[in-house]
This record gives sequence, structure tokens and C-alpha cells, in this order.
Amino acid sequence: MSVPSFLKRHITTTLKKIRHRFIEHEIDPHTEILVVGTFNPETDGNPADFFYGRQRNYLWILIPTALGEASLKNKSKDEKLNFIKRLKIDFIDLISEVQVDEAENYDDAYIDNRVTEWRNVIAVLNRLSNLKKVCFTRKSFGDIPNMKVKIIEIKSYCEQRKIPFQSLATPARFYRQDKQIEWSNFFNNDTRDTN
Repeated sequence: MSVPSFLKRHITTTLKKIRHRFIEHEIDPHTEILVVGTFNPETDGNPADFFYGRQRNYLWILIPTALGEASLKNKSKDEKLNFIKRLKIDFIDLISEVQVDEAENYDDAYIDNRVTEWRNVIAVLNRLSNLKKVCFTRKSFGDIPNMKVKIIEIKSYCEQRKIPFQSLATPARFYRQDKQIEWSNFFNNDTRDTN
């Protein structure tokens, strides 16, 4: 008896667990602005030395520019860490681990159904007594229903505690002026104290 082709594909696919590249990152307890993302894979093909460090990500232009500072794109991890500590900004992602096939596709839509461990973002938020605002680095949720549930929980938590929450245009793929304006508006809202 022959094996149907759809089963052959399933049988020959090797699944592997991939952890978050920066899962050991300790969030500063003095954080006032928390940036929530999705996932940064611990793979050989990922050269990022810190959150949003891939070449096609512009967060390290968007945030410094919003705050009147020089771009940190392509700068060292230490320079980025000093910046976020000084300005009380930090990062967390929704996902701690995924199980994926060998294709190494880490688009949000692909990994949404392949999460084996979610990060307990609410528990982290509970420890941040100085938190003044939270943003998520994505505005559309149609292709990520599981992540959408997690974001709704985070947004609800923030609303109950009167902490502003906003979904922003992704910092990935390209840099544009309208994206910069959106990020600048979020970071310059008067809910933070930089002293």
C-alpha cells in the first residue's frame, strides 16, 4: 500500500524547537516604556545581537529619532543597553519557544500556530511598578489569531491599570516618515518622566 503524498510530506518533515534568542534578557525594574514584540529566533542565520537588531529592522532609528537622539542602527549592544537604561525603555516578546520545520520561516503568520511556550508578559508587567506605557510592534492581527489573544490580554491588563497601550506600525522591512511620526507621537506623549 502506498503512502498518500500529504502524509509523505508530514512524515519527512523534521521539526525542531527554537528558543528566543534573548530569552535571558532581564527587564529593568525601572522600565517606564515596554515594547512588546513577537519572536526573535536563536538560529545561526540570525545575526542580531539584541532585540530588533536585524538589518531590515529600523527600531534603532525610530526610537532614538523620536527622542531627539542619534540613530543606534548598527551600533553595539552596549550602546543600545545604555540608551534603554538611561531612557527607561525595555523589550519583551510574546513567544519563548516555537517548534518549526527545517524551512526556518519565522514570519509571524507561520509561527503563530507553532508556539510551544508563551512568555508570561502579564507577570512581567506586574513587576514593573514605574510602567507608564506599552506598545506592540504590529497593527494587524488577521494572520496571527493566537498572538492576538495574548495582545488583547495585555491591552486589557493595561486598560485596567490606566497604562496607555498602543499598537504601532512594525519597525521591520522599511523606514518611512509616516512610520517615524507614529513612533515619535507614541514616545513623546507626556506620560513619561526622563529624569
